[in-house]
Amino acid sequence: MLMGTSAVAVAESRTILVLGDSISAAYGMDLEQGWVALLNDKLAAEGIAYRALNASISGETSAGGWARLPPLLERHQPDLVIVELGGNDGLRGYPMTQLRQNLLRMGNAARVQGAQVLFLQMEIPPNLGPRYTTQFRECFEWAAHQTGGHWAPFILAGIATNDRLMQADGIHPTAGAQPLILDNVWPSLLPLLDDSAPEGIAHE
Repeated sequence: MLMGTSAVAVAESRTILVLGDSISAAYGMDLEQGWVALLNDKLAAEGIAYRALNASISGETSAGGWARLPPLLERHQPDLVIVELGGNDGLRGYPMTQLRQNLLRMGNAARVQGAQVLFLQMEIPPNLGPRYTTQFRECFEWAAHQTGGHWAPFILAGIATNDRLMQADGIHPTAGAQPLILDNVWPSLLPLLDDSAPEGIAHE
């Protein structure tokens, strides 16, 4: 189910599809408080003719995102796809080869459809060891390079280590943190709003 549509004139707007997990699904708060809804507010306020469709689901993995993406692409024909997935893969200790392959598939599928892709980097706690943590951190930028897409640094930078900005579970940001998430994403997103999709598709 898609969430968080904007008041921007739909007929004249280009489409951003946000495919994410609980971080983008506004877990623990009203949907209108989440960073994707705030993105729509910002786009409207700045007169940028894009609207964000939020296809995020709490608990989603990269495999689940890949399974859901093709029909979403077919239905909505987005101009830009934001992939905010992988955190649940990492927390469950899934193989990095699986995460890389799913990110690559999502990036390539979006590119074939003609959309740009922005991968949002996540981080995981160090309990799975430095090798796994490092591989996890690097896979988002790797996927961007492999698919000719784009990459945004850790979107919870300055948030995840601040208890006042995190819910009691220590995993999900609060409503008060949502504008800061958008601030982290915006510098990487803004340059893409007028660019055309790059050429070339990576091979698995």
